[in-house]
Amino acid sequence: MFGVSMRYAQNRALAEDILQESFIKVFKSIKTYKGEGSFEGWMRRILVHTALRYIDKEKRYRCADEEIESISVDKSVLNDAMQSLEHEELMKLVDNLPDGYRQIFSLYAIEGFTHKEIAEKLDISIGTSKSQLARARKLLKTKVIELYKRSVAQNGQSAG
Repeated sequence: MFGVSMRYAQNRALAEDILQESFIKVFKSIKTYKGEGSFEGWMRRILVHTALRYIDKEKRYRCADEEIESISVDKSVLNDAMQSLEHEELMKLVDNLPDGYRQIFSLYAIEGFTHKEIAEKLDISIGTSKSQLARARKLLKTKVIELYKRSVAQNGQSAG
C-alpha cells in the first residue's frame, strides 16, 4: 500500500501521511465493507481517494502545460528497451513524471480508473485526462528509449 501512496505523493513524508490517514479511514469504516470484491481492492480505493483529496487539499495538483515532442522510433528498438527495463526502473520513471502526468498515468494505467472517473475525481475534463495520459506516455517512451540507448552504449552493443 505504501507503493500506491508514493505514486501520488511528492515525497516519502507526504506518502506516509496519506497512508496513515487511509488506514484510519479503513479502521473507521471497516463495518461498511460488504465482502464484495477483495479486501485489498477496497483498501486501495480508500487509499487512492484519500491521496486525491489530500493532494487537492494541499493544492499539489498541477497539470504541466509543456508540450512533449513526439518521437518516431523503430518499434523493435522500443520493444527491446521495454524488455530490458526492470519493473523498479519503470516505476522510477513514472515517479519522475510531472505531477499531473504522474497522477493521471497512475490512476489510469496502474489503478484502472476510467477517464470519466479521473475527470470527476480531479475536477478536470475527460479531454484533459486523455491528453495528460498521452503526454505521460510520450514522455515515458522517450525516457525508456534514452535509458535503453545508454545501456546499449555502456555495453558496447548496437542499438539497431
